[in-house]
Amino acid sequence: ARWDEKVLSECLNDVSRALQSSGGQFKLVRDMQANIKRIVNRAAGHNKHRIIQQAVFNEHCKILDPGKPSFTPKKGKTSVVIFVGLQGSGKTTTCTKHAYYYQKKGWKPTLVCADTFRAGAFDQFKQKCNKNQNSLLWNVLLDNMESDPVKIAVDGVETFKKENCDLIFVDTRGQHKQEAFCRYINTDLIIFVMESWRAVLVKQHLIKHKPSK
Repeated sequence: ARWDEKVLSECLNDVSRALQSSGGQFKLVRDMQANIKRIVNRAAGHNKHRIIQQAVFNEHCKILDPGKPSFTPKKGKTSVVIFVGLQGSGKTTTCTKHAYYYQKKGWKPTLVCADTFRAGAFDQFKQKCNKNQNSLLWNVLLDNMESDPVKIAVDGVETFKKENCDLIFVDTRGQHKQEAFCRYINTDLIIFVMESWRAVLVKQHLIKHKPSK
């Protein structure tokens, strides 16, 4: 009733502020609010809190749903995942979060730091791994005498394949015109990391220059 409507409004306001502060598109957030309100108002049952919680969760999943089956690694089979993107987009953070996530699920992940361009990249890599305060296999491979990021990535992948690691995550630098990872490494997945606010601008640009039929 009235009290539940107040709870719903406060909940949606909190969620909307969090999304927008992270660069979420206004229209996307507005549509999500409308969908949640419609679901909650139509839903039968007395446990409104649970209904609201499930509706918020489902709408967040819809936002992240690419519309096609996602990459599914298999235990016992080594999978190689490369993270690419502009410098400063959050590749290192995203890479270590992926490794930590799968490590908690019982996998044997490992990491390769192939960023030889940015000063302190290797130190940041170790810091991100240690921050999780776990036994994450951050056998981060970086030969300080080697400046070729492709060679580092290739050597790292080959080394950890021999150690039967389930997942090998390769962090790269932001200058991909000078690199040819995919030419020398058989990758299972390439993840492009981009800030949400930049993605909004890209979408606006595409819409503006969309050719007329």
